[in-house]
Amino acid sequence: MAYSPMTARSPDEAHRASTPLELFFDLCFVVAVAQAGARLVHSLAEGHPLTGVIGYFFVFFGVWWAWMNFTWFASAYDCDDVPYRIATLVQISGVLVYAAGVDRAFDENDWTVAVIGYLIMRVALTSQWLRAAAGESGAARVAALRYAAGLVVCQAGWVALLFVPDTAKHWLFLVVVAAELLVPLFAEHGHQTPWHAHHIVERYGLFTIIVLGETIAGSTVAVKSALDEHDALGELLPIAGGGLLIVFAAWWIYFAVPAHERLTSNREAIPWGYGHLVIFASGAAIGAGIEVAVEHATGQAHISQVAANAAVVVPSALFLLMVWLLHSRHFKSGLAQQLVLPLSAAAILACAWTGSHAVLYAGLVATVTVAVGLTLAERTAPPGPTPAPASA
Repeated sequence: MAYSPMTARSPDEAHRASTPLELFFDLCFVVAVAQAGARLVHSLAEGHPLTGVIGYFFVFFGVWWAWMNFTWFASAYDCDDVPYRIATLVQISGVLVYAAGVDRAFDENDWTVAVIGYLIMRVALTSQWLRAAAGESGAARVAALRYAAGLVVCQAGWVALLFVPDTAKHWLFLVVVAAELLVPLFAEHGHQTPWHAHHIVERYGLFTIIVLGETIAGSTVAVKSALDEHDALGELLPIAGGGLLIVFAAWWIYFAVPAHERLTSNREAIPWGYGHLVIFASGAAIGAGIEVAVEHATGQAHISQVAANAAVVVPSALFLLMVWLLHSRHFKSGLAQQLVLPLSAAAILACAWTGSHAVLYAGLVATVTVAVGLTLAERTAPPGPTPAPASA
């Protein structure tokens, strides 16, 4: 593979698509997402929802932010030469180390292994930003150096996390999270890195597919295990069918509109990108909720029926609301279209109080949401050959 200078790519580059290396990078995050989801299932099934949700947020933030750091850098500076590939493979190694430390971080508040994984990722990414700075000049060089400095400072915060008392770790974690989120705002003040809107939207879409795919995989394993051990087909079919309908509808609704048309500057892109933390986390949590519902149906989860139902319907409703808030609402015309997703989210939440068939009812609500969205889109579409958007 030939070496090439790391200079910015054009944000208007035609036919820009995800590379095999980016797809490989995404795939390795499945391990970390699965680990976070497994710990959430355990906490919810044991009747510790607050502890579970807080721990899930902490470990999932680490997964999401590591992915974010790589994705936006690659959109602007991916030169796909040998040093770039090696640096990316080192980051993948860091992701796997982080995933190995998820259980300890979640259960014991021991972040040692997770922070070591982050350190591996950050050394590689900092070197990438320094390399980008060497190939730039003026404001672009300053932005790249700011990114490198921000990574070093924030990583020092993660290392400090290991040496503070356990009672202070959660508070320091939130401080470092705030610092991490401020780095792009600081680095790009006065200069926007040349990320590619269509490429960014495709990358986010692929990660959404990963979390929804993990939901299907985890749910399938849970149902199979329950069938093997308890032979409870009648109790599990509504959960499996409803869960599948929820995931199908979530995929349909997320990909219904061309989100890249809105991402014209950091003003739109940063809130959109940050807001996906909730979309990704809730998408993966749907699968965890389905596993909890399966455990409750087979008598393994010692929680109420409403709590088991909430484990599924709360993340499902949150997913729909965030998709509407981040981009769907910008492509709606009229009050009826605008209300479809918020009302659907409220109806799905209400399913928590519908008894043992709550997941099936929630899946049916999600399916009706897609159908209503399609119908309204067709009615408001202008005449002509252009098809109406497949939106909900």
